[in-house]
Amino acid sequence: MSDNVQDSAMSSRKLFGSFSVRDAGTMIGLAAIVAIFGLLAPDFLSQRNLLNILQQSSINACLALGMTLVIISGGIDLSVGPSAAIAAVITATLLVAGVPVPLAILAGLGIGVLCGLVNGLLVAYAGLQPFIVTLGTLSTYRAIALIYTGGNPVLGVPQSFRALFNGAPAGIPNPVVMVAFVALLAWILLKKTPLGEYLLAVGGNEEAAYIAGVPIALTKITAYVISGVLAALASMILIGRLGAAEPILGNLWELDAIAAAAIGGASLMGGKGSIVGTILGAIILGAMRNGLTLMNVQAFYQLLATGLIILVAMMIDRVTRGQG
Repeated sequence: MSDNVQDSAMSSRKLFGSFSVRDAGTMIGLAAIVAIFGLLAPDFLSQRNLLNILQQSSINACLALGMTLVIISGGIDLSVGPSAAIAAVITATLLVAGVPVPLAILAGLGIGVLCGLVNGLLVAYAGLQPFIVTLGTLSTYRAIALIYTGGNPVLGVPQSFRALFNGAPAGIPNPVVMVAFVALLAWILLKKTPLGEYLLAVGGNEEAAYIAGVPIALTKITAYVISGVLAALASMILIGRLGAAEPILGNLWELDAIAAAAIGGASLMGGKGSIVGTILGAIILGAMRNGLTLMNVQAFYQLLATGLIILVAMMIDRVTRGQG
């Protein structure tokens, strides 16, 4: 009998290790928002609108997954928007010049790797604070995108690229499928690989991680590189939808990504975060903005609501910090 009890307890721990109490709370919050807007905006719960929410949330979710890994490692990445802009304009330029779609995509993702690598090297080896480093590269990367294009948008993205990133052959938008796959990979990385353990260890207590032999520099660099790659992927989702790339693309994306991660349970102190929670956080932001738009609420009230949600999430993190 006691063996059964032990097995049950172990199963429960495994369950909550994958889907925490905080994740459950985030899901309840999402359900409440959906219920409220379902009552206030009749079209909110239509299948078309729900798919639209998921598609609109996919860009922020993609960014926020990378941001979550960086935050867990004890860092922050304020440069995701400008990184996305550089990747977007270079990818679009190559596509317009006739470069095959797969090669253009690889080039764009490579730009994301390069941007993330610069951030990671400056944080890991130059000993600079992540906030200062990525604040500096935020301006630098934005300037590079503007200089490269002369401040002009890149128009005429081919239909073959747009169909890949904006199609919905099975009724579910391709960006939603892509981000779901990325989220699965991120969850496996965090929960099932040594790198995930390293990220949590470095963010939780860097000195203890160093003593334990964790490759701290490599761990930090990897987190920023993943963030850069996912920023590039997010930019491709957007230019696939718009058919053009602008050097000002991604303005304030970093704030939405941080918000989604924070709402999902990531602690800005490091060492704590949830892939499931981040996805739910991105959907919460998307659902809230969609619902307010359907109710004809002006954009600055939407910004106010986003800020209040972030503050509430931070207070919840403060209260629950240290609890399992």
